[in-house]
Amino acid sequence: MTSLRLDGVAKTYEGFELGPLDLTVADEVLTVLGPSGCGKTTLLSIVAGLVRPDAGTVSLDGRVLDGRPPENRSVGLVFQDGALFPHLTARENVAYAATDRDRVADLAARLEIEDLLDRRPPALSGGERQRVALARTLAADPDALLLDEPLSSLDAPIRRRLRDELHGLFATLDVPVLYVTHDQRAATVLGDRIAVFREGAVEQVAPPDAVLARPETEFVARFTGCENVFEGTVVEGGVRVDGVTFPAESTRPPGTAVTACIRPSCVRLNAPDAALTGTVRRRLNEGDDYRLRVALDGGPDLVARVRPSGTLAPGDTVGVSIAAEDVHLL
Repeated sequence: MTSLRLDGVAKTYEGFELGPLDLTVADEVLTVLGPSGCGKTTLLSIVAGLVRPDAGTVSLDGRVLDGRPPENRSVGLVFQDGALFPHLTARENVAYAATDRDRVADLAARLEIEDLLDRRPPALSGGERQRVALARTLAADPDALLLDEPLSSLDAPIRRRLRDELHGLFATLDVPVLYVTHDQRAATVLGDRIAVFREGAVEQVAPPDAVLARPETEFVARFTGCENVFEGTVVEGGVRVDGVTFPAESTRPPGTAVTACIRPSCVRLNAPDAALTGTVRRRLNEGDDYRLRVALDGGPDLVARVRPSGTLAPGDTVGVSIAAEDVHLL
């Protein structure tokens, strides 16, 4: 099994420090999620050999990569803009570093670019260029694959389609994949695990479901879309926030100060078992669902995401129910 290891890797710039980082990526996709400037691209550059770390070791399948130039690392890097050779056709771009000429036809079929092979990059769309760039990288049979925000500059429909294509492709690879993004949807769809970065440090590494349902820090909770984060106190059967009690499971003694996290998708409105009531303050149509801000009676405002129904509007009174397993206490 091929594995990519970072042991104590650190890099310091003026006003910024990355690490020290300890990460292991097996034959899996590790999506690196975090805001701009948190060190994601620096991490990829160190692994690819474009940036020399100040400390630590990078190894691939037991081979120490420190000091090796990028071309001798057997690491494939796909840039955000594709970085194709504009004077070469797509076929020539893919064949440029191919270890086997048969790989060109195979990858063209898998990535659905067969009808693009005789075009040059300026004649390709953004999604087409990215698929050609990925094929060129994979044609070299790298022992590890690095991707730096490859979908961020694409239109939403193209981004969704290519994300689905990448998911299927990654499932067939037997190499470590580091996929850098600031897009939570891409991180959860593509990643076997997610590493959440903040200011050069790792806040949490876990499978997507665990990161979303059981964030380890308030930053992870908020960054991954948990808009309901409250300071409260453990009471019998739950957590007290202002004048309301949310059901919660906890082994901590009553009176303990905690932070409660409730994902908007876990808030149910007008269910038969509603134990709380509130008033809709605001409703935003976000396409597939509505984002409602509800002012709980005697408590804080709560954000809920519900399927469009057209029946709830600002000023309406609603019942609110939340399951104890959906209230995560930090």
